Amino acid sequence: MRRTLGGRCVVAAVMALVSADSRIAELLAELQRLLGHTQEERSRSEHNLINIQKTHERMQTENKISPYYRTKLRGLYTTAKADAEAECNILRKALDKIAEIKSLLEERRIAAKIAGIYSDAEPPRKTMRRGVLMTLLQQSAMTLPLWIGKPGDKPPPLCGAMPAAGDYVAKPGDKVAARVKAVDGDEQWILAEVVSYSHAANKYEVDDIDEEGKERHTLSRRRVIPLPQWKANPETDPEALFQREQLVLALYPQTTCFYRALIHAPPQRPQDDYSVLFEDTSYADGYSPPLNVAQRYVVACKETKKK
Repeated sequence: MRRTLGGRCVVAAVMALVSADSRIAELLAELQRLLGHTQEERSRSEHNLINIQKTHERMQTENKISPYYRTKLRGLYTTAKADAEAECNILRKALDKIAEIKSLLEERRIAAKIAGIYSDAEPPRKTMRRGVLMTLLQQSAMTLPLWIGKPGDKPPPLCGAMPAAGDYVAKPGDKVAARVKAVDGDEQWILAEVVSYSHAANKYEVDDIDEEGKERHTLSRRRVIPLPQWKANPETDPEALFQREQLVLALYPQTTCFYRALIHAPPQRPQDDYSVLFEDTSYADGYSPPLNVAQRYVVACKETKKK
């Protein structure tokens, strides 16, 4: 029976792989079409922008704003605004396609893992060199999508420092900060991947991102913190970022463990990292020099600050 069930799981995983590959191909074609439309829209609006510039130059030459120029500029700017909104709508659709592709790629990775199929880009982690793992984590942080809302939209849960909704359950394959017992009996926060969630037991099963094939951890929800799903834009949504001197858990550079830290400086631009001060008793003031940590790997600390 177990062998039959195992075989069914592999067959289902292979079918999921084929389905994901087909859908990804469709989405890539749609994305290419949308990008072509974006270029067409931009080229079409360029003529209007040139007219705006020339009209301003004529006004400066004549050193006056006549009713004619006022009416003409009003029409040109109205057209420019409509062109910009049209291009923005196309780009939003393109971003939605990219997000769907990324989600399918993650589903594909999990299905491949079940079927025992691995790619050169991601071999079984039990044989993965540490340097390769660190590179993958860095790439994951760099490719975390930037949340771009419409005017008036508030950053959603799991955007930057925004916490998950109270009833949120992380999906299989999601990366989380998980509090586990170390070999010496002490507890530590590690970077882990969700395997499953039991609604009946209200517990997660997670794998240490650095120890696949070893002990699997079963943890209550309070011991699991979902990582951000979007980067927050400091220029438009600063409220979605941790602020200076706020206590957080941050992934220590070149490791897979989270440690308590203070925010030294939040990101100033969308591509910037946090600057954090890790708690470190080897320094006189109890904190390390500033170190950079990506938004992807900074979460709220559930523990109180040490006295």
